[in-house]
Amino acid sequence: MRVVIADPPAFTPAYDHELAAALARAGADVDLVTSRFRFGTVAEPDGYRRREIFYPLSSRVFQRSRLRVPVKAVEHPFGLARLAAVRADVVHVQWLAAPELEAWLLRSRSALVLTAHDLLPRRTAHKAGLWRRMFGRFERIVVHSERGRQTLAEFGVPAGKLRLIPHPVFPSDPERRDDGRTVLALGMVRPYKQIEHSAEAARAAGARLLVAGEAVGSLPPLDGAELRLGYLSAVELERALGDSTVAVFPYRAELDQSGALLQALGAGVPAVVYDVGGLGEAVATYGAGRVVPPDDVAALGNAVRELLDDASALAEARAGALQAREALSWDASARAHLELYSELA
Repeated sequence: MRVVIADPPAFTPAYDHELAAALARAGADVDLVTSRFRFGTVAEPDGYRRREIFYPLSSRVFQRSRLRVPVKAVEHPFGLARLAAVRADVVHVQWLAAPELEAWLLRSRSALVLTAHDLLPRRTAHKAGLWRRMFGRFERIVVHSERGRQTLAEFGVPAGKLRLIPHPVFPSDPERRDDGRTVLALGMVRPYKQIEHSAEAARAAGARLLVAGEAVGSLPPLDGAELRLGYLSAVELERALGDSTVAVFPYRAELDQSGALLQALGAGVPAVVYDVGGLGEAVATYGAGRVVPPDDVAALGNAVRELLDDASALAEARAGALQAREALSWDASARAHLELYSELA
């Protein structure tokens, strides 16, 4: 079976690489169609081919210039045309860069599948008609949680189109150097991640906050926090995970699952999360930390304090994170994806 994994804006190169490699290990002929990742190096293809057919100019020349976005908008239809010409049994789109355009211009002779990483992307979530038309373009839609499936079903996506495939973890074995009281806020710092809640919870628990990741926009006051800002290399990511006792994810309900959460669990770092999207499902299923009500900063701080102050509770949560790493593997995800693709090819 020939499969195209398409991530035009290169939003999740690590996810794209792991899924493409796992599909190749399972016997699929895989192309990853994407653009140049502007913030760092990406993994070399492992059993699959990577083709950077989107944004050949804007992703290489303009970097953070204001000209990048208008040039990218001009380039996007040409990238869609190149994608339409690719021969495959299934084209699996990971991210939509411009749904207003793609609702009309996305074409393929192959079966189309979409993974709704963000169930309804923040910028266009209010455009219900656009997203009903967009979802109608795909024969199957993958979600990462039961809550994600329910959300899209309530939005009007036919149940027969939806498939639940849990987001795998990103396994790693960092050297453990944490001091027993370090709280990690990991990943790109965006407003919906409510970094100020992380800071307040760490203060309430008498812990140190470590912020590791690229900051989008200005940061709120984070007195006493250690900031490791910028795109993290693999070495820097493992160092941050090894320095951390627990990780916190006080997100608003604007996504289905968090790659940063799966990075933490894959390194054996327990997590405390708000019960939004599929975050609570991943943690609760394996006992890999604590799940608290959304926007309840006091409960967030109490849960962090419980794990830091109770050695047995922390050990149990760490064991749960390692159990999640065993269960949520990329090879299991690839098998589930191939089963889905076989319904269409």
